[in-house]
Amino acid sequence: MEHSVHSTEYRLRARDIVVGAQMLFVAFGALVLVPLLTGLDPNVALFTAGAGTLLFQAVTRGKVPVFLASSFAFIAPIIYGVKTWGVPATLCGLASAGFVYVFFSAVIRWRGSHVLERILPAVVIGPVIMVIGLILAPVAVNMALGKTGDGAVVLVPEKTALGISMTSLAVTILVSLKGRGMLRLVPILSGIVVGYGLSLILGLVDFSPVLKAPWLAVPAFVFPEWNWQAVLFIAPVAIAPAIEHFGDILAIGSVTGKDYLKDPGIHRTLLGDGLATSLAAAVGGPPNTTYSEVTGAVALIKVFNPAIMTIAALCAVALAFVAKLGALLQTIPVPVMGGILILLFGAITVVGLNTLVRAGEDLMEPRNMAIVAVVVVFAIGGMAFSAGEFTIKGIGLAGISGVVLNLILPTGKKTA
Repeated sequence: MEHSVHSTEYRLRARDIVVGAQMLFVAFGALVLVPLLTGLDPNVALFTAGAGTLLFQAVTRGKVPVFLASSFAFIAPIIYGVKTWGVPATLCGLASAGFVYVFFSAVIRWRGSHVLERILPAVVIGPVIMVIGLILAPVAVNMALGKTGDGAVVLVPEKTALGISMTSLAVTILVSLKGRGMLRLVPILSGIVVGYGLSLILGLVDFSPVLKAPWLAVPAFVFPEWNWQAVLFIAPVAIAPAIEHFGDILAIGSVTGKDYLKDPGIHRTLLGDGLATSLAAAVGGPPNTTYSEVTGAVALIKVFNPAIMTIAALCAVALAFVAKLGALLQTIPVPVMGGILILLFGAITVVGLNTLVRAGEDLMEPRNMAIVAVVVVFAIGGMAFSAGEFTIKGIGLAGISGVVLNLILPTGKKTA
């Protein structure tokens, strides 16, 4: 097995650049979605995805074939943070989320992964993931109806917007169900392309920003500003994707036939994600995490060489300096993104539900019911605790509350 993998890597060296660019194409649709939704710069996101992947490869000694890019789990906190405190303060919160990964990495290296499983079981993680998707639902619907995310301004007439958004949604679903080969790996990109084409036909795309933009330019980097409130609001959100990281690494290991939990070790892969997230936030990019789409691509084309991801990362960094690309991405009409997001945010909720289902938890058991109930209502209801200028609310408060309740509530006796 080991011999065949090395032989495959050797034969593919002549076309490594093409394969690496293909990997970036697979991740591209979802990669640029987060900055386009949250007001961050897509060129900066491309740069930080590439730089973050290179940093991850350095931390993991170049042993894991993954590409890091924008994490959907942080969309809601970023949107709220930008609206409440501005971009620099939000970036401070995102940088702190990276340190949550680093903390978990240190704990695992010290005491083993079972410690996190005890502190953060499925009954805590599941509902936290669920509410990330549920909180975002109104944003998706507003955009699908042709409005801004908060519903305050109508950008496209409702009937026209619905036609575009539902077409984008339908194409995304159909490609995910019926697509073959590489097409099956890019449902989001497919939905965006078809929705964008329909918008072009209807005259909803304004190309003037693209014409004004230069071909080449340094990405518009933005630097963090210290803000305690942003840190306390956003950092706890990292708990859910950090736990999901275990599943991501297991998935890529099952594809390549290697145990990455042992070599380079889950503590190293978590550290790589955390440092990449903090690096991205330090220059204005969204958090970077391991990417499931790329795992699917690795499984499909049977390329197990981590160096391929290094090439994809270098391609991303190079594209970040193409200013017209970023300007073109920002011409995508709101209804196109809204249609995609209806599926995407719903899928996040389903992931949380599936976490509870796989764990086999009895949610009617009083202890479990209390934890799930408090997490869901605190997050969706916008519960807030304040002390002077200190405030914690929403997902951050819900996540911390779930952890605390899991630690202090007595475990019920299980009956046979």
